[in-house]
Amino acid sequence: MFIGQVTGNLWATKKDENLNGLKFLVVRKLNYKGELTEDMVVAVDSVGAGSGDQVIVVGGSSARHVLGEKKAPIDATIVGIIDTLELEK
Repeated sequence: MFIGQVTGNLWATKKDENLNGLKFLVVRKLNYKGELTEDMVVAVDSVGAGSGDQVIVVGGSSARHVLGEKKAPIDATIVGIIDTLELEK
């Protein structure tokens, strides 16, 4: 699980049939200071996130489990939109 910020959308007309109907967002990871890093991931949106939102992302088999898509090749899923993030310095 990691925290990131939605920085874009991704559309693919040709894809695995198990991915049809899913919304893809580009998420940049945040570091321990809450700053954007260069690391990006494409994640399926399960909560209605949008550009600029800070989000919680799960990966691996948990990413498929959240959506109930056992056959879909999903590696990351957005499972929460962050309202407030407080980090100790």
